[in-house]
Parts: sequence; C-alpha cells; structure tokens
Amino acid sequence: MTGLLDFLRATVVNKVAGLSDEQAFRTPVKPSVLTPAGVVKHLTGTERFWFSIDFAAADVPWPWTDEDPHENFPISSADTLAGIVADYDDECERSRRVVAEASLDDQARGPEMCFTLRFALAHMVEETARHCGHLDLLREAIDGQVGM
Repeated sequence: MTGLLDFLRATVVNKVAGLSDEQAFRTPVKPSVLTPAGVVKHLTGTERFWFSIDFAAADVPWPWTDEDPHENFPISSADTLAGIVADYDDECERSRRVVAEASLDDQARGPEMCFTLRFALAHMVEETARHCGHLDLLREAIDGQVGM
C-alpha cells in the first residue's frame, strides 16, 4: 500500500512539473476555484493532518487556518509553485517516517481518533488518486499536457 501511495505522490509532483507560477495559480475550469498549486497545497495539509496529527499525535502546526478549517484550495500571494511542491515533498517524507515507525494495525493516537494506520493509508491512496484526476483535467486545460 505504501508503494501505491508513493507512486501517486510522485504523480502529483509530475502533474505540475514544468508549469509556471502563473499557470499553476490559474483557475482553468470555470466555475471551479481549483488550481494546480491549490491542489498540491491541499494535499500537503492532508498528509500532515492524517499521518502526523491524527495518527501519530505529533506536535506539529495545524495545516489550515481558522477561516478555512479544511483548506479548500486557497493560495496566498507569497506562494510559489516551487515552494508548494517542496513543502509537499517534505510533508510526504514526514508521513513516510510516521508509517515506517508503526504497523498497519496500530491505532491512531490523536485525541478522539479511532482508526488504524491501514485505514489512514487507504484513505490517503483514495484522496491522492482523486486529486491526481483533478490535476489531469487542470493540466490539460492549461497547456494540453495529458498522460504524464
């Protein structure tokens, strides 16, 4: 299961490779507010939320704001695609360490959490795969790239 998740994580990065910041922050499919950069930023928070915060109960900063508690894909004026991808890569590496230090049947240690690592991995495979599909459509609408 970790191999599939790592494949999907690499696919996320590959889907945005070669885009300029202007392209990565564009909302090419109206009326959607999705941007390639926003999808990657959202996945960074999701990695932290499921693995570091909820599963491992690590003392790491909450990935989202009080105004948008589930990070619905906004980007800030200070963001760059390179920075967003680097943050995603770093968060995925932190998630890999959490997974490596546990077994699939270990229970989440976060407050009021009632799931196993196996469930978290399955959820993140589904979450990342869904957003790879979004990135497919966004990338094709931006510059015609498909099948990357």
